[in-house]
Amino acid sequence: MDPLLSLVAGSVAFVGTHFALSHPLRAPLVGTIGENGFRGLYSLVALATFVWAVLAFRAVGPGGVPLWNGMGDGIWIAATAIMLFASVLFAGSFARNPALPDPKAATNAALPVHGVFHITRHPMMWSFALWAAMHILTSATPRQIVLAGALGFLALVGAHLQDRKKEALMGEAWADWESRTRFWPRLSGFAKAGPTAWIGGIVIWLAATYGHIHANGIPAGIWRWVG
Repeated sequence: MDPLLSLVAGSVAFVGTHFALSHPLRAPLVGTIGENGFRGLYSLVALATFVWAVLAFRAVGPGGVPLWNGMGDGIWIAATAIMLFASVLFAGSFARNPALPDPKAATNAALPVHGVFHITRHPMMWSFALWAAMHILTSATPRQIVLAGALGFLALVGAHLQDRKKEALMGEAWADWESRTRFWPRLSGFAKAGPTAWIGGIVIWLAATYGHIHANGIPAGIWRWVG
C-alpha cells in the first residue's frame, strides 16, 4: 500500500476505534468482558492503531511541498507562544478534573471552578488540539495534515462527545459543571490558571521543544534561536 494511503487508513482507524469503543461499543463490551477487560482491549487497540499511523507517517518521509511556508519568524513566534498555552492547559488538566476516570469525579465537579478550568472544562483535549494545529501551521505537508489533523479532530470531537457521555453518567453533577465552565477556551482565564499550571506548563514546554531536536532533528520553540 502507498505510504500516504496507509497513513490515512491508520489515522482513520485510530480515530474511528476511539469513538466506537468510547461510545456505542463501550457498554456491551464492559458487560461481556468486564471493566478491566475493556480497558485492556481499549489500550491494545489504541496502541496498535497509533503505531500503525506513526510507522506510516515515517514511511511517507519528510518530503512533500507544504501548502505554505510555516518557517517564517512570525508564524514560528505565534506557534511557540500558543504551544506554551497548550502546555499550561495540559499541566493543569490533572488537578481535580471531573472529566478524568476518577471515583471522585462527581465531587470534583461540585468544586468551585479552579485553575485551568477557568479557561475550558476540557484543558487536556484543547492542549492536544492546539499541538496538532501548530504542527500543521508550521509544517503543512500532506503527512502532517493527515496525522495532526486526525489527532486534532479526535481531541475536539472527542471532547464534545465526552460532554454527552458525562451528562448520561453523572447527571446533575456534570450538568452543573457544564453550566459553570466553557467548551471554547477563554483567553483571559490564563490569568487564573494558577502557579502550578504555569510552572508545570513552562517545564513541559521547554522540555518537549528541546526534546524535539533529538527526536526529529528539527528545532522547536525558542530552541530555534538558542543553543
